[in-house]
Parts: sequence; C-alpha cells; structure tokens
Amino acid sequence: MAPPLIQLKDIALTFGGTALLEGVELSVAPGERVCLVGRNGSGKSTLLRIAAGMIEPDRGTRFVQPGATVRYLPQEPDFSGAATTLAYVEAGLGPGDDRHPARYLLEQLGLSGNEDPATLSGGEARRAALARVLAPSPDILLLDEPTNHLDLTTIEWLENELASRRAALVLISHDRRFLANLSQATVWLDRGRTRRIERGFAAFESWRDEVLAEEERDQHKLGRKIVAEEHWLRYGVSARRKRNVRRLAQLQALRENRRSYRASAGKATMTATAAEASGALVIEAEHIAKAFANRPVVTDFSTRIRRGDRIGIVGPNGSGKTTLVSLLTGQRAPDGGTLRLGANIAMASLDQRRDSLDPEATLAQTLTGGRGDTVTINGKPKHVTGYMKDFLFAAEQMRTPLSALSGGERGRLMLACAMAKPSNLLVLDEPTNDLDLEMLDVLEEMLSDYPGTILLISHDRDFLDRVVNAVIVPDGNGRWLEYAGGYSDMLAQRGADLAREPAKAAREPRAEKPALPPQPEPQSVKRKLSFNEKHALETLPKTLATLEAEISALQRQLDDPGLYVRDPKKFSEVSTKLAAVHAKLADAEDKWLELELLRAEIGR
Repeated sequence: MAPPLIQLKDIALTFGGTALLEGVELSVAPGERVCLVGRNGSGKSTLLRIAAGMIEPDRGTRFVQPGATVRYLPQEPDFSGAATTLAYVEAGLGPGDDRHPARYLLEQLGLSGNEDPATLSGGEARRAALARVLAPSPDILLLDEPTNHLDLTTIEWLENELASRRAALVLISHDRRFLANLSQATVWLDRGRTRRIERGFAAFESWRDEVLAEEERDQHKLGRKIVAEEHWLRYGVSARRKRNVRRLAQLQALRENRRSYRASAGKATMTATAAEASGALVIEAEHIAKAFANRPVVTDFSTRIRRGDRIGIVGPNGSGKTTLVSLLTGQRAPDGGTLRLGANIAMASLDQRRDSLDPEATLAQTLTGGRGDTVTINGKPKHVTGYMKDFLFAAEQMRTPLSALSGGERGRLMLACAMAKPSNLLVLDEPTNDLDLEMLDVLEEMLSDYPGTILLISHDRDFLDRVVNAVIVPDGNGRWLEYAGGYSDMLAQRGADLAREPAKAAREPRAEKPALPPQPEPQSVKRKLSFNEKHALETLPKTLATLEAEISALQRQLDDPGLYVRDPKKFSEVSTKLAAVHAKLADAEDKWLELELLRAEIGR
C-alpha cells in the first residue's frame, strides 16, 4: 500500500466547553478519493482547514509527504488584493507552474478573466475559486462544498473534470449524487470522532444506520447491566470483601461509561402547516412570454399544473428559472399569453437569498414576527422554543442574532419560517443549500407527505429524483420544455445533459405532446377491483393504526429498565411479540401499497 500523501493523527480541538474534535484520524493515499460527511456543526470544515495547515489543533500531528502540493477550496473564498479573476487564479499558481491552465479553466467555467472580483455573484465567485485550486494540478485537493451556488451544467462539468484527474480528493458536499459518483472511501465525523469505511458514499447511509442501531443496542444492554449490578449491591448475599469492592468498582466504571457517552443529535421534525385544499386545477398557462431588454426569457410556454403535482425547474444560472416561477405563480405579469390560477390558492415560498433576513433580529423574533412567543402550526399555538427544537436549534439560541448563525442554520431557519405559513402551494428556490444530509432526508420526507402542490428550483440531482414527478428545463431562446419524471428521467428522454442540445425525438414536453392518430384499441376486459380488494382498502388503514398502537404499547413495556431484572420471562415474551407485530405491520403496509398502486393503475 502506498504511503499517505497527507495524514492527521490523534487530532483534538476544543471551542468553548465541548470538544469539537477528539482523537480524529484522517489519511489520504495518492489518487484516493475520500468524502468527509457529518452533520452541520460537527467540525468537517474545521478538520479540512487543519488538513490544509490553516488551523493548529490543540493536540495531534499533521504529516504531508515532502514535495506534495495541497490546494484548499474554502466555502467563502477571499478575493482581497486581486484586480481581476485572472489575477486571482494566477496568484494560486506555484513559481514553475504553467500560466495557460488558469485562463483555460476560467473559459471552461464561463468567465473571461477580466471580471472584477468585487462584483461577482455567488456562482461566479465559486467558479473562480475552483479555477484557482485546479490550475496548479495539485497532488491533493481539499474541497469544501465545491458545488455550492453552481448550476447543474457546471456541477456535471466539475464532476467529469475531477474524475479525469489523478489528484487525491477530500470532498465535503451535501450533493449525494456528486459524492456517490466521485468517492471511493467515506470518513464519517460524528460527535468529535471519525469512522471510516473503504467504500464510496453510496454505501454510507445504510452503514451509518447500522452503526447507530448497534450503539443504541449497546446502550440498552449497558443500562440493563447497571440495573442488575445495583440490584445485587442492594439485595445480594454478601461475599468476600475483596470481591465486593471489585464489583462495586466495576459498577462505578459502568456508570462512568454511561455518563461519558455522547448521544447522537436528535432528528429534526418538519411539518408544513396545511391550508384548506386548493382546487383540482392549480395553474394553467397558455403561450405565456416574458422578455427583458429584448432578450426572451420565456417564449410561448404552456403548462397545466394540478393539485398534488411536484414540478422541478432546472437550468443554468441566468436561464430564467426564478422568472418562470414568478410568472406561473402570478407574481409577475407576462408580456403575452394567459395565466389562470385555481381556486383557494394559499402559497408559501422559500427564497434562496438568505440576506433578506434581518441580521440584527433574533431567532425568536424572526419565527414569531416579533409578536409574542408562540408560533401557530396547523391551527395550534406552539411555543417558539419547542418549534426551534423541531429544527435542531437549542433553547439558548432563542435570543441569538441571525448574524451569528452559520449557513446551515440560516437554511434551517428559512425552512422553519416557510413551513409555519399555511399553504397548499409550496414554492421552494434552492431549499437544499447548506443543509446537511440528515436535514435533507427530513425535508424530503416532509415533501413526500405534503398534500398540496410543489414548485421546486434545485441543482441537486438526487433530491430532484426523489421529490418531483415532472421537470421543466430551458431549451434556448426562451423556450422551456417539460418532461415527465425526475431529473434522471428527463436526461433519458432528452438524450443529452443540459449543456447540449436534446435529441430531436425527445423534445416535446409532457403538456405539449401532439395528439397521436387514433389507433384501434385491442378488445380486452377492463380490470376492476374485486370485492375483497375493495374491502381490504377500506379496512387496512384501521388495521395499520391498531398495529402501530400495539407496537407503541409493547415498546413502552420494554423501555422499562427494570423489567428484565424483575421478570426475564415476560421480557422475552414481550420482545418476541413485538417482533411478530412488526412483521404483521410490514405485511399489512405492503398489501395496502400494492392495492393503492393497483387502484391508481385502474384509474388511469
């Protein structure tokens, strides 16, 4: 095995009271591609800065192979002292490095090199920073959220560029597809320590869940063992004094083990406040158009969006995604065509511009609008502290000014504000920015359960595939096409990615398919639900609820730490019964899902 290019050993760092890093290890061999994952605030960016030599840890050693070149991409690049983007990129080159790649990479990333860094947008700044770290062709690339602010076209270019290079990579990203396509090993930073598997990100989440489940089992066993030892201490027959002292010391060690255990952070709870259902037709646009300074942004676009549709809108930065959404929601009037909004529309939106928040306002003031200390969720008042905890904010952060929040915390706050507003139409503009993977899971679950309609602008390919059932993409000169399915389905139909022209055979949107000539229908008997199937559809929801209630009751019995000591036989019986009820519930859920799919298919 080749010696590591960079190696961190026993790294420890403490900010305030709790240790951020405790005995952390990180090793990267030549050409190895490692993704570094963990929750927001777990210390991923700090660890990457230690690897880059920018922060000195409290304890531990950092080794870099002599002669190896390291380049670090921060989340917030510093352009001070650079007159142009070309000057900024060239400043990252070594004394003997070729100057040509600097200009070439800027051109590949859509920049001329003459831009003033002070006037760059977030996406342009990120592209210039990428050109700076890629131009020297370093041996090790340390990339902190490289896809932030990038559009899909640039993300796919970057993915291909990194895949073609021989440099070793350490990646931090919330983009699952990006990590899965590039990583060969995964390092999980959790509660101050690192765990590593020699597999890419695609295998990480199932492995993480197994680790956490095993931890939970171990803590449960530890609790039961402590209870048993305490029972012996109180009621056991006295044995030799030395044995008693030794056993008492073991009990103290068990208690200390439980006290020192750092439980994983709780899971966020996200619920959208539902308004009264909208009409069946939500949005109908016919031949709408919009241009700015004679530049067409939307040309002759038609669509029909019904209640429950989940529409993804993707495209390069500057293609007009936000303008299209503002036209469809009636916030901006079209230059031509007609727009009709359905009845009883209640819209809640999330704007990607986090700077719209008042930096001087506190977290509580932002959530309550400065009125009282409660938030109304689904018609019921909830104390702002409890609502903050649902989004993983600590109670002591209630008076924290927004200027002190991290990017991930601001993202969670904006989601909390949007979810508190009653709605049946959600308009989300880049909701995944700065969110960690666990928060993305919670957001995805909430959207899957949302009963209304969703318009989603996103550059996260995996998130789009999981959430939407149709995708709208630009086709040049203000034309927009609609495709059924998620992002991957759109690529399959289009025959090309967003940077190239689609195949002619797949250019028609879902709402604009030409009518096919009438075909003689085959003579067949239409499938119908049987009496038993109808009866099962009506009764299964009640059965599911009964089984879930039974599981909760059994689980409460097992949660009693003294049950095993008092009655081992009952503990075994309850455990066996719980497993059997779980199996019944799984079978019932499968049956219900099968019948629902069948009913939907017959309805079509």
